[in-house]
Amino acid sequence: MIRALLIALCCLANGAMAQDTAEAAQRAAQQLEAASLSLQEAGSGRDRISALTETVQAYEAGMAAMRDGLRRAAIRERSLTRDLNARSDEVAQLLGVLQRIEQAPTPLLLLHPSGPTGTARSGMMLADVTPGLQAKVDALRAQLEEVTILRQLQSDALATLEQGLAGAQEARSALSEAVSDRSDLPRRFSEDPVKTALLLASTETLDAFASSLAQIEAETGAASAPDATDLKGQLALPVDGTVLRGFGDADAAGIERPGILIATQPRALVTAPAAATIRYAGPLLDYGTVVILEPAQDVLWVFAGLAQVFGDTGQVQPEGAPIGLMGGDIGDAQAILTESRQGAASTRPESLYLEVREGQGAIDPATWFAYD
Repeated sequence: MIRALLIALCCLANGAMAQDTAEAAQRAAQQLEAASLSLQEAGSGRDRISALTETVQAYEAGMAAMRDGLRRAAIRERSLTRDLNARSDEVAQLLGVLQRIEQAPTPLLLLHPSGPTGTARSGMMLADVTPGLQAKVDALRAQLEEVTILRQLQSDALATLEQGLAGAQEARSALSEAVSDRSDLPRRFSEDPVKTALLLASTETLDAFASSLAQIEAETGAASAPDATDLKGQLALPVDGTVLRGFGDADAAGIERPGILIATQPRALVTAPAAATIRYAGPLLDYGTVVILEPAQDVLWVFAGLAQVFGDTGQVQPEGAPIGLMGGDIGDAQAILTESRQGAASTRPESLYLEVREGQGAIDPATWFAYD
């Protein structure tokens, strides 16, 4: 039995917590595989843009899940390794006891110098001790199992990360090309470049620009103006991310901003939360690329901080349509793996500023968007 315990100490099976982490990583890999298939099956025309938008979002979700799974695996693996290192003396003593018991001849284990009574007592003591040894061996074996599984998981993730990054980049490029070729969107008006240039030249703040833009009536065309007022309070944010700063909170310079700041992953896709007219798309002051949507009369959504914009001023974008990409450097697979092994949370270095305006003033975006 003792030999079996020693062998069991070196054998590896599936640790419960490691298995949970491995299953999470497997689900993330399946998400990336599904995204890859979606990219291959994307058709042409309007449906192709919708399919590619969903594909990019699927890649983003899969990569986020993979990053999170690898980070949790690394944290757990380090915790187990520290515990095993701290218990190295205990492990050595346990192995020494087991080896001495294993090496002792069986007759000597059964005999006691004080005779049959002592032999019986020693047998009873050994019977009491053996389950304790078994429990310790099982606990150590489970930790060793989990460490091995977690290390293997991290080692095997490199190829999956590389494929995910390549697929996401291909999907973004295909989406950008498809949007550039799109010609079927209704248009409410055409931009007046002179009027826009004069407005930009005379504007010193985002608030002033948005206010001036709201006063300029859109030309009435064939397309009817969208009206998303029935969706107030139910809309998802335009990008997958975390709200860092709420409405009216002061920024790093101590200035209160009438909008929210959303931290995102690099190159995250920004979409239209509801059907809306593009009132402006382009660079503005020091906000980077700005997109201003009009989802209803006298209502503007201001998205600032994008690196790339899709669509033209005057177009009516349907709900869920891609309107731009965030900037930033995604990095390579090895960098992501190294970051995960260090136990760092998924980096969100990019930020999208979202402001909602009704009439001539900014209101709390929570009036329109549902977020924590």
